[in-house]
Amino acid sequence: MPADERRRGALLMRGRLFTWLGVNRDAAVSEGRQAPRSVAAFWPMEDEPDLRPLLSQWADAGITVLLPVIEETRAPLRFHPWTPDTPMRPGAYGIPVPPLGTPARPDVVLVPTLGYTRQADRLGYGGGYYDRTLAALRESGPSPVTIGIAWTEGRIDDPDYQAAPHDVRLDAILTPAGWLPAAPAPR
Repeated sequence: MPADERRRGALLMRGRLFTWLGVNRDAAVSEGRQAPRSVAAFWPMEDEPDLRPLLSQWADAGITVLLPVIEETRAPLRFHPWTPDTPMRPGAYGIPVPPLGTPARPDVVLVPTLGYTRQADRLGYGGGYYDRTLAALRESGPSPVTIGIAWTEGRIDDPDYQAAPHDVRLDAILTPAGWLPAAPAPR
């Protein structure tokens, strides 16, 4: 995908995420519910959508932005706070990570997604980190809203495709073309 298409696509996704979170936070407050206070995102690798400008906006607005850190191989990810001023260091696989502090539980998890189905099944990089993490989060308390972030080209239309038993289905997938199956409902 050409760089200008990637930039436009990432801009579209950032706009949709900004609107989605704002609408859900406003609705929660007006309904007397706890508004989402923290979002776990990811530092983009290679050609992944770059959400960093949005993460900076959220951090500046007082939303806790968390980034994943692999602290143990084959264990769930831990999410650590990030701000635009956070000094990053190389982590596992060379991915920049924030300094280790007190990990936090996110209200929303944005998941890097290589491939996806209309039902929000996700294909990742094959390490199982997000599947383990999402399963652990769901077992240990209120489930966060989970949103796969993907390029439109990653859609899997093969009618014979079956998610593996350990694959955790997401609440929604967001691409430059929009939400699948639909924008997730607030919790």
